[in-house]
Amino acid sequence: MAPIPSSDPARIQIDAVTLQRGGTRVFDGLSLVLEEARIGLIGDNGAGKSSLFRMLCGLDLPQSGRAEVCGLDIRTQRARLPGVLGLMFQNPDDQIIFPTVAEELAFSLQARDVPRREARRRAADFLAERGLAHWADRAVEGLSQGQRQHVCLLALLMSAPRVLLLDEPYASLDLPGQARLAADVHAGAQQVLVSTHVLAHVRHFERVIWLDAGRVRADGEGEAVCAAYEADVAARTGVR
Repeated sequence: MAPIPSSDPARIQIDAVTLQRGGTRVFDGLSLVLEEARIGLIGDNGAGKSSLFRMLCGLDLPQSGRAEVCGLDIRTQRARLPGVLGLMFQNPDDQIIFPTVAEELAFSLQARDVPRREARRRAADFLAERGLAHWADRAVEGLSQGQRQHVCLLALLMSAPRVLLLDEPYASLDLPGQARLAADVHAGAQQVLVSTHVLAHVRHFERVIWLDAGRVRADGEGEAVCAAYEADVAARTGVR
């Protein structure tokens, strides 16, 4: 499915959403408008960060309320969401399908109706531009978890959706890997939402949202919101 062309900035709107998963009420009347180019999501485990991403992708549908991504209703237009939005899961093995890096990247283009041979050529060029030409024929199973995670991000960048959702992308990366991923996030033309416990990578963002038990605890400039969360953690744990 081809991306939906638009010159308008990417925009996500969530209106009074209630999301129930099993016996847990994840969101109860959550409302957000997300328009900034770089948005961080922080908070404890179980705060609702991954659930928010899954909902925006149409993987978990709310029981009430409405959510739109770039004008697409996640409930009634779910089939069109892959044209505008891409999600990188916490575990790269939940995402990777093909045995080699080039094949995995090429598939993201073939899903946009690019012929197989042309998709492979573009994938090789894309890797070469990033100094990773030697990765093209590498077996994915021989890569570290951090490297596989990088492959997932590269595949998303190749497919060029208007919105990227990155769920704990730094968790398994060493410092060089974190630096490369942060550079890709900075350079990308898409709107990027990053869920992370590594606050250094979102502290400079124009907007960071602190989720606490499915509710917005703080929402604003990255430095201030990260500092408030750190102070709360220190007060709860007694560790400074």
